[in-house]
Amino acid sequence: MSELIEEIKHMIIETLDLEEIVPADIVATDPLFGEGLGLDSIDALELGLALQKKYGLKVDASATDLQEHFFSVNTLANFVTSHQMA
Repeated sequence: MSELIEEIKHMIIETLDLEEIVPADIVATDPLFGEGLGLDSIDALELGLALQKKYGLKVDASATDLQEHFFSVNTLANFVTSHQMA
């Protein structure tokens, strides 16, 4: 799981062009949006597309639990893992 977490951190940085941030700056349990990493709704769309492309996930923007899955790197890793096992 730690390898997946690092992979997701790298993907976030590359996808969103966060040049001033390195993976070690992203705490896996911190929020990605708002007070945490400070991502916004456009970032969420780009991140969702990157997850779909890299992991073959189906991200449904109308899903009620989507915000929970995108809360932190850890929750994203759990989301990816649960879809890979399904």
